[in-house]
Amino acid sequence: MQTLFLGRQPIYDRRLQVFAYELLFRTSDDNVAVIADAEGSTAQVVIDTFIEIGLENVVGQHLAFVNVSRAFLLDGYARQLPKERVVLEILEDVTIDDRLIACAEELAAAGYTIALDDFVYHDDFRPLLAIARIIKVDLRRLDEASVREHVRLLTRRDVKLLAEKVETKEEFDRCLDLGFDLFQGYYFQRPTIVTGRRPPTNRLAALRLLAALQSSNVTIPQVEALIGQDATISYRVLRVINSAMYGLARRVDSLHEAVVLLGLQRIRTWVTLMTLSGVSDKPHELLVTAMVRARMASQLTAHLPGDVHEAAFTVGLFSALDAILDLPMDEIVSSLPLSQQASDALLRQTGPLGEVLGCILAYERGDWDHVRLGGQSADSIRTVYLESVAWASEQGKALAAN
Repeated sequence: MQTLFLGRQPIYDRRLQVFAYELLFRTSDDNVAVIADAEGSTAQVVIDTFIEIGLENVVGQHLAFVNVSRAFLLDGYARQLPKERVVLEILEDVTIDDRLIACAEELAAAGYTIALDDFVYHDDFRPLLAIARIIKVDLRRLDEASVREHVRLLTRRDVKLLAEKVETKEEFDRCLDLGFDLFQGYYFQRPTIVTGRRPPTNRLAALRLLAALQSSNVTIPQVEALIGQDATISYRVLRVINSAMYGLARRVDSLHEAVVLLGLQRIRTWVTLMTLSGVSDKPHELLVTAMVRARMASQLTAHLPGDVHEAAFTVGLFSALDAILDLPMDEIVSSLPLSQQASDALLRQTGPLGEVLGCILAYERGDWDHVRLGGQSADSIRTVYLESVAWASEQGKALAAN
């Protein structure tokens, strides 16, 4: 069992009663956040809170503020959280465009509370101001005059204003006078560390399950069988279905029943989050590369027979496993239930799938003389590559990593 660490900082109302707790990514009891990958950090906080420790053990009956990245929102992971218990805190560096705004609108319409973190007014944020119900103003980023101006602009809207990083009584008194509704900072309490125990993840088992879930033909019995091959994944799936967020009247002890109740889409979402939560030790771009290869392989084989097309995504996905798992590719291939043509492609780049993988790797290297595949033009391959890069980013950037 691995020790997990989770930061928790209270948020107070004007009467200094606890209103909520913000949940913070931590990797040790040093109470310092070292975040190399926003997607993985968000996923780890969610998994540790809702599965490993339990929301009620972290925040009791209070609300939980959860920092959410762009991909976490766009890929639908936020909808797996209980809307009556969480506040989705959109990070200040998120890219704001029509897709993000539409996603935030849908979540708000579904009953989720949206907060804006470290807010500094800019015209780009205007659409989100119509959606957010809580706006956090960082006292360390603005001088006193700017804070007053932000309060003047924002109090015209139906929002709660939260003063964050309040460090002195004078700052608290000033924010009270200005009309702030909520308060957070070292003056009240530094983040405390909540610890728990996490079973180690079997990366190969998670990968097999993720690959199977990409198939449009996968069945509930097949997914159940794959989950059942790994005790850790089985344990976590049962923790999910029995957690407070689903509010079942009785305990579910059957893996089959858990899979049926959750459904393929929720299983796909939670297994992806479990995967994301375990890859913080790998460079972000390595994970993106695996996803780009998988998408390219799938797109480049769309015209080929079904068995080749179905296997292409997996070959692309697994082609970066030696770097991700720090194991020789032949050892990895021998551990996975792959077809002969998939094995040949990964080990020797031979056969139809090997040609596809060779073309993808040549494109990555800029070896343009070998960027060819059947009758497909260089322009069409480039178009597939660019689309695959965009798709990989949108999919949470790490579906293939554990």
